[in-house]
Amino acid sequence: MESKSEEKLSGPAARLLPEQFQDLAPFLEWALATEPERSAKRQASPMEEINAFYQAIFPRMKDILPFLERFTPENAPDDVQRLFHLTLSLAEIAPAVENYGQPSVVDGYDVTRFVENHEQLK
Repeated sequence: MESKSEEKLSGPAARLLPEQFQDLAPFLEWALATEPERSAKRQASPMEEINAFYQAIFPRMKDILPFLERFTPENAPDDVQRLFHLTLSLAEIAPAVENYGQPSVVDGYDVTRFVENHEQLK
């Protein structure tokens, strides 16, 4: 008998990423919904892992972005949402790879001091 979580993960609706992006499944731990989660993941990850994620997803962006344009946040299925969150994580880690060569900003501020305040802007 399947557990509820196993039952939820069966069938075509259970795919973790859209079919053409299944090769990115090893990096699903980077599919984080919020900026604080993505920042914390970047800060806690060694550069080897950050580089591996960057090298896997960056070349795919020419395919990912047009694919994502077909959806709105309201109509995106879970697998597409995960793909979108991976792209946001790319934006989070790109400076570490392209500019700093380390997870943190060189001579930068302590990232834990930054407090996201989006809700107050509405």
